[in-house]
Amino acid sequence: MNLRPVIDNMGEKLTKSDVKKIEEEIEHRKLVVRRDAIEAVKEARAQGDLSENFEYYAAKKEKNQNESRIRYLEKMLKNATIIDDSSNDDEMGINNTAEVYFEDEDETEKYRLVTSIRGDILNNLISTESPLGHALLGHKEGDRIYVDTGDGNGYYVVLKKIIKTSDDSADKIRRY
Repeated sequence: MNLRPVIDNMGEKLTKSDVKKIEEEIEHRKLVVRRDAIEAVKEARAQGDLSENFEYYAAKKEKNQNESRIRYLEKMLKNATIIDDSSNDDEMGINNTAEVYFEDEDETEKYRLVTSIRGDILNNLISTESPLGHALLGHKEGDRIYVDTGDGNGYYVVLKKIIKTSDDSADKIRRY
């Protein structure tokens, strides 16, 4: 019996902006971070006995983490599905901000809908793959929407307002 998890071969769903951010990070890591990390390893190695050289091991660890991040990002790009982030003016789409009324809590919150690699709930960036993000996608102002949280559970929200936002320059690509 095979107990290994099934891996989705479709990869991440990325917008053109996501791809650009990833390519920029890869280039920076290859041209700047890699050079600095190699130099740090050389300097630490020159200090002598490697068996007790903390700086050497720290520099090697940093160099290896950078190379791992480069491989991770390159693999993400290779397996990605490019999606369109445009939407009609009256419908909720990627990069748009939603003013959402939560009926159960009688509260209103604002969230921007983003791809999963930019999701950051602490900064009110919710992924289109999250239950709320998935439910909001494609809806219009005033829609009452059921958010399915799985196992027959869920809650209702009202999409009060859609704010068209397109500047995602401050968004960060998630760490692994």
